[in-house]
Amino acid sequence: MSHDLPTAIGVGIVAAAVFALIARGTRQPPLLGYIAGGAVLGPHVGLGLVTDERSIEVVSEIGLIFLLFIIGLEISVPQILKTGRTILVTGLLQFPICAALVWWTFRDAVAGGRPLDGLYLAIALSLSSTLIVVKLLFDKYEIMTFGGKITLGILIFQDLWAIAFMALQPSLEHLRPGPLLRSFAAGALLVGAAALLSRYVLPALFRSLAASHELVLITAVAWCFLVAGAAGAAGLSREMGALIAGLVLAAFPYSMEVTSRLSGIRDFFVTLFFVTLGLKLPVPSAGLFQAALAGTGIVLLSRLVAIFPLFALLRLDTRTAGVVAINLAQVSEFSLVIVTLGEEHGHVSREVASLVLYTLLITAVLSTYLIRYNHVLATGLARILALGGLPRWLRRRRRPPGGDGAAASRDFFLLGVSREALAFLQHLERDAPDLKGRIRAIDFNPETLERLEAAGVECSYGDISNIETLRQAGLDRASLVVSSISDTYLRGTDNARLLRLTRSLAPRAAVVVTADSVEAAQQLYADGADYVVIPAALAGEHLFHLLEDGSHETLARARQAQATDVFRHSG
Repeated sequence: MSHDLPTAIGVGIVAAAVFALIARGTRQPPLLGYIAGGAVLGPHVGLGLVTDERSIEVVSEIGLIFLLFIIGLEISVPQILKTGRTILVTGLLQFPICAALVWWTFRDAVAGGRPLDGLYLAIALSLSSTLIVVKLLFDKYEIMTFGGKITLGILIFQDLWAIAFMALQPSLEHLRPGPLLRSFAAGALLVGAAALLSRYVLPALFRSLAASHELVLITAVAWCFLVAGAAGAAGLSREMGALIAGLVLAAFPYSMEVTSRLSGIRDFFVTLFFVTLGLKLPVPSAGLFQAALAGTGIVLLSRLVAIFPLFALLRLDTRTAGVVAINLAQVSEFSLVIVTLGEEHGHVSREVASLVLYTLLITAVLSTYLIRYNHVLATGLARILALGGLPRWLRRRRRPPGGDGAAASRDFFLLGVSREALAFLQHLERDAPDLKGRIRAIDFNPETLERLEAAGVECSYGDISNIETLRQAGLDRASLVVSSISDTYLRGTDNARLLRLTRSLAPRAAVVVTADSVEAAQQLYADGADYVVIPAALAGEHLFHLLEDGSHETLARARQAQATDVFRHSG
């Protein structure tokens, strides 16, 4: 077979498509299929259909440039600056803690290798995969949960840590003040020039091209390679330049349009990048496989050891800490970029690059299952820690005046606070403010609890799936218990279990639970629920009465009522 570049790209894409379909059929990340396709084609563990190293390197470099350009496009610096204390603390400290743990663990194993092997391993195994985590959390509808937001915040900060390291990469072997300052000055000058162009030149340019999809795409690609080339000329890596090009464009008003236009070409070159990694995949020796298993173990352990103390410092619970640690328990595709560049600079050996690649493969497969069952695993882990005598790390919240007498008067419990529950509390504020003094809410989302506290509602930070949390909250004295969150959005428990827990602690209480469907509601009634809320049925009934005659007058009256009842104004 010919080994020219078009042939290498063609057979690489075909192999990637075949193995990605296999990966999808077995519910694995497509990334594994791309690497497996390259491995089958490659000269080391495959059939040797692609052996031209020059073709491989050209494809790899183009893929790296586009991958980093797109990563830069997806990082919003203003959004990072708006994050709260939790994301700020965990994002700043998780990476250096994990890197220190990895370096300390592997310090003897790499003692006979190159001087920078340990540093590269520490960096690579401390970064988690944005690609894998975001895909799996999105599929589970957990992107906007408290644990999902913290996970995404940490991933963004990891990208920033990686960017900082990449800026130092070309000078790592000679970290003298002179060359280091020159690198920083070149980087600062490049960022400044790119930022000025993106502020004063690119908006008008893209506005004039907006009507032409082709010109928008080719101009964005030209911008990427222009900055990448300028970075190479300034002594920085071209890949670093591509990242800067994406970063400054991310704050640009047309960035979403550019990203959407680049989605097809992005997928094409990202696929080629991972196929290229598979082409380079070495034959796994027993020693390499054992080292990859050890790397997998330290990735899992380092996330737990880093996240749990940080959550203790922030006075958040162990269950959420476990969810976030499990979400981050894999190696990043960014790690492969860093190690690949390190190998090109001669900083690390092929053995270290192979170790990182095999560790990524193992942790990517594990993460598919770990994230799927993250809440179950985190709940079990929290209970084990509690049995071991460790503190529960629950947030202590200020009680309203009245002491124990005030707490004893609270017999209306909200187990989890949904949007519907918040709307219900708003109605109470207007129509029955005295009832609010009987309510106690239990939830583990600090943002929700802050809203409740501001509204004067007594609340506790805790895991409603844990019977000890419910007992300590005083559920045994409840006369009315409401679970307002359906099973679709509950994590680590469901309404049937909450119903059983409530009956065991407060057998005489009236219990209201929530169901996603009529069939689920019927089962909850059979289990002893006093009433089951079916949000879809209630919305359907309301919509039917609203649209029964479909007249403008009916809609106007409904809008007026909504303005008064919901928006709290008339007219």
